[in-house]
Amino acid sequence: MTSVNAIKQYDHRRNAAVILVIAITFGWMIGDWGGSRRVSAEERTQVSDVAEAFPQVEVPGVVIDHSPASSGLYIGSPSIAILPNGAYVASHDFFGPKSGEHSSATTAIFRSEDRGRTWTLATHFKDAFWCNLFVHNGSLYLFGTTRHHGLLVIRRSDDGGITWTEPRDAETGVLTEAGEYHTSAVPVVAHSGRLWRAVEDASNGKKWGARYGAMMMSAPVDADLLRRESWTFSNVINRDPKWMEGRFEAFLEGNAVVSPAGHVVDIMRMHDGGQGGKAAIVRISRDGEQATFDPMRDTIEFPGGAKKFTIRFDPQSQAYWSLTNLVVPIARQAGGAAASIRNTLALVKSTDLKSWETKCILLYHPDTEKHAFQYPDWQFDGDDLIAAIRTAFDDGQGGAHRAHDANYLTFHRFIDFRTLEMSDSIVDITSLGLPSPPKLD
Repeated sequence: MTSVNAIKQYDHRRNAAVILVIAITFGWMIGDWGGSRRVSAEERTQVSDVAEAFPQVEVPGVVIDHSPASSGLYIGSPSIAILPNGAYVASHDFFGPKSGEHSSATTAIFRSEDRGRTWTLATHFKDAFWCNLFVHNGSLYLFGTTRHHGLLVIRRSDDGGITWTEPRDAETGVLTEAGEYHTSAVPVVAHSGRLWRAVEDASNGKKWGARYGAMMMSAPVDADLLRRESWTFSNVINRDPKWMEGRFEAFLEGNAVVSPAGHVVDIMRMHDGGQGGKAAIVRISRDGEQATFDPMRDTIEFPGGAKKFTIRFDPQSQAYWSLTNLVVPIARQAGGAAASIRNTLALVKSTDLKSWETKCILLYHPDTEKHAFQYPDWQFDGDDLIAAIRTAFDDGQGGAHRAHDANYLTFHRFIDFRTLEMSDSIVDITSLGLPSPPKLD
């Protein structure tokens, strides 16, 4: 069995002494970004101030990008995909006071040709926010919004993320004519001849969380995904303030998942005013037009459910897997909102989508205020699991503004993930208030 300590050694192979900060700080560049363009050699090889001034800073994983808190540009919406030729592609957007997220948001695309050991900036463009990468029929797609609560748009790249189509109208990737939408880097799943992708309608008022309504989009697998008419939208389910005696505050960042019974469901991050260990399952009709939700029947226990997660099905183990921000007992005892505690990354598993088991603690830092391993997007890669993570961590420049406002995009490889147990955790789990793992004879 491969321990997480071995994984840690792999992840720490490149620390800040040798990291190239591919995107510099972007502070002077964002105003000039328009459509997709090729990146200069200077941009690809700019050495970070972190590496030069603070060679002892060690960041978990391989740093893909770094943006210091002083820039006012925080790293969000990590996504990762594996191309048919084996190359990796990762993306993230920028949020924060200098980002322009509410008018014209910016996303950056990175590539790795050596299975995640090194990364280069491929391109960057505006009008892309809360996006996910996915591969379909040999092409790479990026699905998201134009800005914070913008229109839904999709782009296609036929050269592995170097150049992209530009959404201009209903024929070229603008999927909604009007309205406000919310989403994140969540899965696209193929089932019954269609692609399925969850989003949220954000037009129900202005209050964060309460404004989000669950919905599902789908399109035939052989359709032109850039054409608006290819997509079917379900009805929207808005939150009812009476649900769960008023404790149901929000659901968002839904995952399209195929249930063991063969039905598409939307499994959503859920805020219930409690300890954050729940998720909501929205049921979707076979034609993709009808979404239904019963909060009493369709609420499940889910470790770390108050933060964004990605769920994928693994045919080899016949199980569903996810990476979540578990709230461990010592963090719960210290207080604070469960949705803000993101310092622990756990591997969780289920065979039925209803009962989830925490298998291993993969990443951990004792501080919850300025350290986080959040919004993980990930893929299966043979016996391994690879992930892109929105990381808040030390950088020799004051660290992250706060845990939520990440200053890194990091890559991680978790080796032989199917064999991992709590005894393989990167930290002594008893120090977190978790019970000792059983000893094997």
